[in-house]
Parts: sequence; C-alpha cells; structure tokens
Amino acid sequence: MTRRVLVVRLDSFGDVLVGGPAVRAVAAAPDTEVWMLCGPQGAPAGRLLPGVDELRVWACPWITETDRPVDAAMLAEFDAIVQEARPDEAIVLTSFHQSPLPVALLLRLAGVARITGASVDHAGALLDVRLRPGEDFPEDQPEPERALEIARAAGYALPDGDDGRLAVIHDPADLPPEFDGLGPYVVVHPGASVPARSWPVDLHAALVERLAALGHTVVVTGSPGERDLTAAAAGASGIDLGGRTSPAALASVLAGAEVVVVGNTGPAHLAAAVGVPIVSLFSPVVPAVRWAPYGVPVELLGDQQAPCRLSRARECPVPGHPCLRSVDPEAVVAACARLAGWERGTSGVQHS
Repeated sequence: MTRRVLVVRLDSFGDVLVGGPAVRAVAAAPDTEVWMLCGPQGAPAGRLLPGVDELRVWACPWITETDRPVDAAMLAEFDAIVQEARPDEAIVLTSFHQSPLPVALLLRLAGVARITGASVDHAGALLDVRLRPGEDFPEDQPEPERALEIARAAGYALPDGDDGRLAVIHDPADLPPEFDGLGPYVVVHPGASVPARSWPVDLHAALVERLAALGHTVVVTGSPGERDLTAAAAGASGIDLGGRTSPAALASVLAGAEVVVVGNTGPAHLAAAVGVPIVSLFSPVVPAVRWAPYGVPVELLGDQQAPCRLSRARECPVPGHPCLRSVDPEAVVAACARLAGWERGTSGVQHS
C-alpha cells in the first residue's frame, strides 16, 4: 500500500530548493508518494525538484509577503488541498526564524494524523515528532542539513549514493538560441530578493566590462521584473538574458557556466543545484553558515562583520551599504579566476 507524505515549504524559491535533499529522502522510502505544498514564490522551484509526485500552491500570509486576509476563505483553501491530498503524514520544513505550529494546527484540523516539525516553542498536540532547535540539532548549520534533520526525525533518510547536495531537473534543450555554438562563459546575476542583499549595479556593470575586456563571454541573467537592472549591468559587453529564461531554462544556463557571480538570492541555490562554482556576494544580514550556496566550491565576498550583521534587514540600515559596496570588481574577477582555473592554484570554500 502506498504511503502519501505531504512536505510543506511555504516561502521563497531558494528556500524550497534547499529543502530538496529532504524531499529526496522522503521519496526514497519504499511505496511512498510525495506531495509538496509550496507558496506562490517557491512553487517554480518545487516543480524542479526530483522526488515530487504532485505539487500544490497555497499563499501563506504569515510566511511570505502577501496581501491576502487571514479569513475563512484562506482556511477553506488550505483544507481543500489537504482533503485532495489525503496524506498519511506531513513534514513541515521551516527556517530558523519560522514556526511550524500555525501550519501544524491547520493540518491537524484537516485530519492529518502524523505531523513532524522543528519548534523552539512547546507544541503540545500539534506535532507528533518535534525537534527542538538548539537542543536536538544545532541552529548554526546549512539550511539543507536542517531540512534533512527534520525529515530524518520523521523516519526518512537519503539512500546510499545520494550525497545530499542540492539537485534540480532541467533540460539543456531549454537554452536560449544565443547559446548555439557559444563557447565558455561566465554568468553574472545582479538581482537579489531585497535591496540589502544587492551588490550595486554600477559595480556589476564594471565587473561585466572588466571580464569582457579580459576575453571572457559574460551572460547576465534576471527575472522579468529585473530587465532594467540586467540591461544596465550587461551594458554593451554582456549578453542580456533579463526576463528571458524560465526557472528550468535558467538552471540550464547556470549549469553551462564556468563560474557564477550572484548574491544571496534564489538563483544562488539554483546554481549550487546544478553544481557550478559560485562567487557569492553575500550580505551578512543573514548568517552565511546557514544560507551560503551549499555543496559546491564557493568564494564568499562581502564584509561578514559589517554593522548590518544578522539584522535580517530588507533595506540596508547602514549608510553607503558598506558590507557589499566595499567589494571591488577586481576582487570578484580574481575569485572567478581561482574558481574557474583561469590561473594556477584554484581555490574555494567547500560547503558540504
């Protein structure tokens, strides 16, 4: 008899990607079907994850930015999804600053018999399996490992041969026509989910121009809402793909790169999922130990001791944005050279 497990991850694109190894652990269990419940921002990532049999979307107003009211219609929508899925159990994946308990309450009211999550707060009857962050596992660990800890507590482990790194399903046939016959290239992704995590656009433009002057082909990527940003960063020297790639196509673009330059944003985790080296322009508003790209060679740039450290700020609270403004494009070029092997003595920090 097939057992159905509902894996819940309700936040953003990169958050869903880092839950991928936990999803694979559940999917590896014999006679197990995985349904995944994501928010609208994370659902495109969920559709790329190996091991997901069915995916449903529900906008959760206490997890991501949404204008929807907390009302009976919201609850009815959630209940309808759970009644359709009829899971034997649910696993609620959350980050260190989130609680699984509101969702666990809704799952319990919908009739789910077994629920697992990590909660610093007493869970009472809401969680059948409760991990206590900071006691049952350390808080300062990479997010993919946190998610795997939650899945493991529910009784699911990665199969032999699965190294626990991020992974996505993508098809090189999705590449834009510019890639026909294109030689080696560097990807620069200038966008970020919030301004506090963004390297300034003028420095991106200087980086693209410098890489092109050194003879490297530079591809600039971004979402449809970032077309002005990618155009400014690409200038006359880069190939501007702003707004022209689906998530699956972006995965293929990233997979073919020698190295990717990206901030702390969803595409950084997508680049890690396709195994490419990453120059990470990382603002310390959140801890790098938890959110740096996982499982690939990484050069982490940015002042990790800046005054904004651990503030979780969306807008930079320090005049001049010094944590990232202090990163010189030449330092980024040098990091690219080390990771891509353009010069003797490649290097990188391995997060595994």
